[in-house]
Amino acid sequence: MAASCGRSLGKVGRSFVDSAAVLRSGSGSFLRGTAAARSSGRCYGSGGPGVRAAALSVRAAAGRRALSCAFLLGGGLGLYQAVRGSLKQQHLAQEQNQVSAGSLKLILYQYKTCPFCSKVRAFLDYYGLPYDIVEVNPVMRQEIKWSLYRKVPILMVDGDVQLNDSSVIISSLKTFLINKEKSVSDIIHCYPEMKSVNDRGKEVTEYTNKYWLMLSEAQTASVYPEKGMQKEEMKWRQWADDWLVHLISPNVYRTTGEALASFDYIVREGKFGTLEGFFAKYVGAAAMFVISKRLKSRHNLQDDVREDLYKAVNDWVAAIGKKRKFMGGDQPNLADLAVFGVLRVMEGLQAFDDMMANTKVKSWYRRMERATLNHEGRSQQ
Repeated sequence: MAASCGRSLGKVGRSFVDSAAVLRSGSGSFLRGTAAARSSGRCYGSGGPGVRAAALSVRAAAGRRALSCAFLLGGGLGLYQAVRGSLKQQHLAQEQNQVSAGSLKLILYQYKTCPFCSKVRAFLDYYGLPYDIVEVNPVMRQEIKWSLYRKVPILMVDGDVQLNDSSVIISSLKTFLINKEKSVSDIIHCYPEMKSVNDRGKEVTEYTNKYWLMLSEAQTASVYPEKGMQKEEMKWRQWADDWLVHLISPNVYRTTGEALASFDYIVREGKFGTLEGFFAKYVGAAAMFVISKRLKSRHNLQDDVREDLYKAVNDWVAAIGKKRKFMGGDQPNLADLAVFGVLRVMEGLQAFDDMMANTKVKSWYRRMERATLNHEGRSQQ
């Protein structure tokens, strides 16, 4: 939807972002535990008849007690040092894991109302990875003029590694969180860039393997312990990109009133100048209302595009089933985060309210909302 909006407004003046989203992010803290070990002992002595014997017995008993206490003291100190060393090693290991995952300096270049950017934010928030945001002006795009890649999202890692395409960003970072032996710059080579011409004669950039995690056989078995889990996750991640995203524009620009409301939100949340905002709100809304009709035809949607949205969302819920909280089981997987990120861009608009009222997605959506806000993926690192 972002691309189609940009192309349409380019014809009437400049390119604009489409879709609408609500960014919800929070901050959390790591919980650290401590432990201690304690030991105690008792010594016993005996005596015999007679003063000398008693004195000797007392001195001997005292010597034995002193020797026993020395051994106990030494043993206690040794035990304390052993426990302390073990706890220190555990703490260092935990700290190292946290540093490996959280020490990356991440800068996300985005349109706040872009569904693909929302996917990336959902992933970063869920795993508790700190990141900075640079909101890109969708007309001039000066914030990314340094990049040959002129789309968003763009994620810069440590100031020198550039990740493009939302699915590549997510797969690369997830691989890094699991396989810390490789750097992000090494991992990105596993997702080579390919250029081709689409059916409309436009050159497009695609990425090979973008739904795969680059893991060893043992790591793959750990992440996907049950047969079919990996294929299921990849299938629904691609479904979110190839189908679900294309239902957003026709639904949020379904009527002139909805189109105006959508662009009103886009202007408020985006980075527009005064004149750009005015142009975007009124000219953009009119343009996208017309384009949404073309998109409906291109994707063979029903006359009432809400029905396609409802069906898609209910298909997703049915695929999760009644026995699982998420597609990933007890915790969200990458497909959960992708679908949540896409649907979230409609929040605050009529299409979102209708979807929540007329489908079975609400319970899953609220669970996903809590999981990302609370950074519940930290426990999986």
